[in-house]
Amino acid sequence: MTKNVLLTGGSRGIGRVIQEVFTKAGFNVIAPGRDELDLSSEISINTYFKSNVIEYDVVINNAGINIIKPILEISSEDLKLINQVNLSAPLQIIQHCVPYMKEQQSGRIINVSSIWGVRSKEYRTLYSGTKFGLIGYTKALARELAEDNILVNAVCPGFIDTELTAKSLSESQKEELLKQVPLNRLGKPEEIAKHILYLATENTFITGQATIIDGGFLS
Repeated sequence: MTKNVLLTGGSRGIGRVIQEVFTKAGFNVIAPGRDELDLSSEISINTYFKSNVIEYDVVINNAGINIIKPILEISSEDLKLINQVNLSAPLQIIQHCVPYMKEQQSGRIINVSSIWGVRSKEYRTLYSGTKFGLIGYTKALARELAEDNILVNAVCPGFIDTELTAKSLSESQKEELLKQVPLNRLGKPEEIAKHILYLATENTFITGQATIIDGGFLS
């Protein structure tokens, strides 16, 4: 029987490659766009699951936003938006999908955090707060859902060669960045996607972990 995967943020970057890798592996990947599933709205999330009654074997919370601001420029609107998209939405999605996983006594949940969910830097208060929080969710849910054979893990990508990275970094900035990465290159989206595939398929004993995939940047 073909297994169903719910993937958020599947339209570009790492998400698009995750969709390609899982589809090639034989999964039925459902990757709704923002017009179907708006993560900034709990109403949209609830409506989506009421309208699309699908039993998901794997959930990949990949979508997220980044707001980079000095502390004195952060507004309450910024806080509400990033917390809803990066923290509340993944939990709300898991709540909708877990009943079926519990019923079949099997499931895989993978949350895409970031290296900035393990350490941080200036102006990343909002982003790091949510990405640290997502790892906290991962660890707590791994404990809670283990008895139902639902494995919950996170991945923490470092600097990855995506369209967004190419647009946001000049060549000189990229060269300077690579000096901080021991492997002296950007990661490939495929390297993230294949690890997530492993966590969703071959993995039977890893749960509650946050795997850093960063070429040694945080070493």
